[in-house]
Amino acid sequence: MSIGRRDANGPNAAADREIVVSRVIDAPRELVFEAFTEARHLAHWWGPQGFTTTTRTFEFCVDGVWGFTMHGPDGTDYPEWITWTEITPPERIVMVHGESRDDPNAFESVLTFTADRGATTVEMLSRFPTRELRDEAIEKHGAITMGQQTLDSLAAHVLADAQQNGTQI
Repeated sequence: MSIGRRDANGPNAAADREIVVSRVIDAPRELVFEAFTEARHLAHWWGPQGFTTTTRTFEFCVDGVWGFTMHGPDGTDYPEWITWTEITPPERIVMVHGESRDDPNAFESVLTFTADRGATTVEMLSRFPTRELRDEAIEKHGAITMGQQTLDSLAAHVLADAQQNGTQI
């Protein structure tokens, strides 16, 4: 498990606008990748603890859109919008995530899936338009903690789904 921010003094000029969250999941990369590609999976794990997700539209392809609402544990609804800009199965997904297509504060996320002896390391790198928006996501919205909870939910779902379907892990 790894969480945090990249070194802003390193070679990556965008580092001061990034959040990185990662987790090792004890399942094959193809199964973990599939959990990101089908709405039937996403409804079971997308979001931090206590949140649920309702999908309005879902088309998993480059330039496709996932329109959904996250329902917070306090009853607040959060409209969300994602479009995929790059898909390389089962290794990488790049997407833009905001409240709507024209959200000026939308951020880019790069998801990488690295296979390692039957397990998969998932890394979610989120790159915000400004350092201030990144800091707000961390301080006001708990982005690092919520990102880790989301990956924990993903891991639990992948393992439960594999058991339910009799998939060997």
